[in-house]
Amino acid sequence: MKSNKKKLSSEQNDELLRILKARFEKNMQRHKGLDWAAIQAKLKADPGKLWSLDEMESTGGEPDVIGFDKKTDEYIFVDCSAESPKGRRSICYDHEALESRKEHKPANSAIEMAADMGIELLTEEQYRALQQLGEFDTKTSSWLTTPPAIRKLGGAIFGDRRFNTVFVYHNGAESYYAARAFRGVLRV
Repeated sequence: MKSNKKKLSSEQNDELLRILKARFEKNMQRHKGLDWAAIQAKLKADPGKLWSLDEMESTGGEPDVIGFDKKTDEYIFVDCSAESPKGRRSICYDHEALESRKEHKPANSAIEMAADMGIELLTEEQYRALQQLGEFDTKTSSWLTTPPAIRKLGGAIFGDRRFNTVFVYHNGAESYYAARAFRGVLRV
């Protein structure tokens, strides 16, 4: 059972690190040249980031390292599940969109859920970079960080892969679908 303190028990930490290490070793093409021992040391030094990764894992995101930012000295974790994370589907884009619905409101919004998890939605650029590492969202779609000008007009963007092509398109921010969630990014 998770605690509200956003910290995992020692056993939960060990189990999550075991899962992350196994995924890291199984998918070396996603993070060529990176060393698990260095990543693990950073994770152990920041229990809040481990808690966020556990949230990503428990909602079906299958987080994995996809890069390292030399400028900020941070490893970049992204949800790498084949389809959008099951535990985050059927949500609209943000709180404003959620409140605008008069009936049939979804349980949550992507922006609020990501903030509660301590992560951010992928940008279009990050989503396209992820799609270079594999084929993601071939049956589902994922909300993406929406430019303010689009959001101001009531829209939000999402991405998917169909016909061996990555598409980014739009919907009303208040819409939600059983096959749409969001993918998150966490910098450690």
